[in-house]
Amino acid sequence: MINQLFDITKLEEFDSHGMYKIYDKWPEIAKESFESKQNSVNFEGVNHIVFAGMGGSGAIGDMFASIFSKTIIHVSTLQLRSST
Repeated sequence: MINQLFDITKLEEFDSHGMYKIYDKWPEIAKESFESKQNSVNFEGVNHIVFAGMGGSGAIGDMFASIFSKTIIHVSTLQLRSST
């Protein structure tokens, strides 16, 4: 059973969009994003932000909650769980 998990053809059956290929590119994507020029965001009038995610996707909300903890903006994170 364990060997079947590492069979690329089996992986592609479950991941028909090839998302597993993107995971290896995350460091490069993050570096490009960090180095790119971004416009400032005006948070005037914002007092609460909600982040929702499933699995590891919800972890980014925890990171922003930590960043915004030094401000008057409250951050809520919702970690959704799969029913299976």
